[in-house]
Amino acid sequence: MTNQPDIRILAPAGAAKTIRRELSRRRFLSFAAAAGSAGLLAACAPNGSPTSAQASGGPLESKLSIYTWGDYDAPDVLDAFTADLGPKISLSSFNSNEEMVAKLVGARGTSGYDIVVPTGTFVAQMAEHGLLAELNHDLIPNLKHVDSAFLGRAWDPDNQYSICKAWGTTGFVYDVTAIDRELKDWNDFIDAAQNEASGKTSVLDDPAELTGLYFWANGIPWTTTDPDELDAAEAFLVNELAPHISAFDSYPGGSAIPQATQMLMQSYNGDARLGMLESPDPERWKYVLGSPATEIWMDNWAIAAGAPNPEAAHAFIDYVLSPENALAELDYIGYDTGAKGIEQMASDAGLPMLDLVFFTREQIATMHEGELTEAQERIVQIWNATKAAAGA
Repeated sequence: MTNQPDIRILAPAGAAKTIRRELSRRRFLSFAAAAGSAGLLAACAPNGSPTSAQASGGPLESKLSIYTWGDYDAPDVLDAFTADLGPKISLSSFNSNEEMVAKLVGARGTSGYDIVVPTGTFVAQMAEHGLLAELNHDLIPNLKHVDSAFLGRAWDPDNQYSICKAWGTTGFVYDVTAIDRELKDWNDFIDAAQNEASGKTSVLDDPAELTGLYFWANGIPWTTTDPDELDAAEAFLVNELAPHISAFDSYPGGSAIPQATQMLMQSYNGDARLGMLESPDPERWKYVLGSPATEIWMDNWAIAAGAPNPEAAHAFIDYVLSPENALAELDYIGYDTGAKGIEQMASDAGLPMLDLVFFTREQIATMHEGELTEAQERIVQIWNATKAAAGA
């Protein structure tokens, strides 16, 4: 068993160092511009949309809209929520935090989404610029079941806007029947992508993980703002790696792994687990934790500013935080959901492939949290240029 409090590595001491609260509004929104929302930046003024969820424990609305990462909730839990409490759930998915933020910016508080699921390093800036509503903790009594290691993060010290949904990391999956050598680290991934897996390699459709691939392989902090290092990353990704990439896929576990349409795939740990469990031949696949360094992230339940169904949104967050639902979510999504004693519960329940869910202290020590920095727009530009070069 691992020691969950070690996950405190998620937030190094000093909130300013982690989330860059001093990051200007223009810089924070620059990635929305790069994603095609340049004409909508004014919509994100701090006072431009409601930030109160306006939920007081009244009757639940009949609907609930959730905007989240793909295949990121147990269908049985969603169905049970509707059966037990009434609101019918509609799900929409995004591939990256940038895509989600751009959608909320463009909607000016009228997105129609109730719940959104931002990664931790995006929470503070989203809240400051009116994209998130404050939570009413009185309506979320199951917050008591969340392990203290996952509360009070640097980006939201009082959990005013966010509550842990899950945390995980990034590595890759490869087909051992097609690649007959052992791949151990990011440099092996890159080499295989350019050789036996050329044209059968996918990478995550996310700017941070795409550029991170280059930085992790070369011993460069993936939060670098050095122009020369960013230029070198672009030159490599666009000119050397892109010709070999066949897909930008944030969810290879959904079809690429079960259907064996790719040979080598950058993947989040839980999605890899899901795909391997769904594969008709699980032994065909091997998951490798990114090495010598990789990321650690925590996704969060949050309520969008202007949410049309705030009562149902609070009720849903409370519902999924119960121990039994937290375990059901972990079983389906393959990520630690942050509940107290969840690792022991998962072990006692005999859930498979827990080595892809929980990690040792030594493994966690190689994982590093991301930051929003002044290089964010540049990173998105590199992502876009790489996709263009790959024909995506």
